[in-house]
Amino acid sequence: MNQASIIDPKASIGEGTTIGEACFIGKNVVIGKNNTIASHVIIDGNTHIGDHNTVATHTVLGTAPQDIKTTSDEVGLQIGNHNHIGAYVLISAGTDHGGKVTRIKDHNRLMDKIHIGHDVQMKNHCLMEEDAALGGHVIVGDHVSFGRSAAVHQFVEIGNFAKIEAEAALTQDVPPYCRVSGNRAKVTGLHQEVLVQHFDETEQQALNDAYHHLFESHESPKACAVKALEEPQIESVAALYQCIADSKRGIPFRRKLDVNEKV
Repeated sequence: MNQASIIDPKASIGEGTTIGEACFIGKNVVIGKNNTIASHVIIDGNTHIGDHNTVATHTVLGTAPQDIKTTSDEVGLQIGNHNHIGAYVLISAGTDHGGKVTRIKDHNRLMDKIHIGHDVQMKNHCLMEEDAALGGHVIVGDHVSFGRSAAVHQFVEIGNFAKIEAEAALTQDVPPYCRVSGNRAKVTGLHQEVLVQHFDETEQQALNDAYHHLFESHESPKACAVKALEEPQIESVAALYQCIADSKRGIPFRRKLDVNEKV
C-alpha cells in the first residue's frame, strides 16, 4: 500500500521535479526544476534546492542543527545544482553564530549514510564515500574527496583537490592538492592523480618542489610558507603556501627526517 507524501501547500516545487511516497516537505522549502526525490525523504526548514539533483531514500535535509545555542528560525540549508545525495544522509541547517546557512554547491556526489554538520561550506565537484562525516563549520574546497568512514573535526578547512583517505580522523587543516591519512590524520604527500589530470608537467614539478620545501625542511611549514610568499609564485603554488600561512588550526604533518638525523 502506497503512503501519501505530506507536502505543505506553501512549499515551492519546480517543474519536472518528482517526489516519492511517504516524504515530508516543509512550508519554507524551495525545490527547483527536474529534481528526483525518492521515497521517505524529509526536507524541512529554510531549505533551498536548485535544479537537476537526486536525493535517495530516507535522507533528511535542512532540519535543526545539532547545536544547543541556535534559537533563530532564520537558519537554513542551500543546495545547488546537479548533486547526487545518497540514502540515509543527514545535512543540518546552519546556526545563528556560524553564518546561518549550510551550503552545498554544484556537481557533488554524497554517497550513503553521510553526515554534514551545521554551517558546512562545500564547493563543487566533491566526493564523499559511505559513512564519511563533517563536523560543524567545516570549509571544503573544489574537487575534494573523502574516503569511506573519514571523519572531520569542526572548524577544519580543506583546500582544493585535497584527498582525505578512508577512515582518516582529521582534526587540522589540509592544504590544497595534499593527501592525508591515519588517525590522527597526517599529510602523506600530494594528491598526484589530480595533479596529472589538471596541471601540465611544469606546474606539477613546481607543486612537488613546493611540497618538499614545506614538509621536508627544518623550518616549520608556516615559516616556509610565509617566507615563500614574499616572492612571486604561480597561482597553484601560491594557493598552497597561502593556505598554510593562514591556517588557524595548523597543518597535520610528520616531518621526513634526514637518514643521518637522530630522532
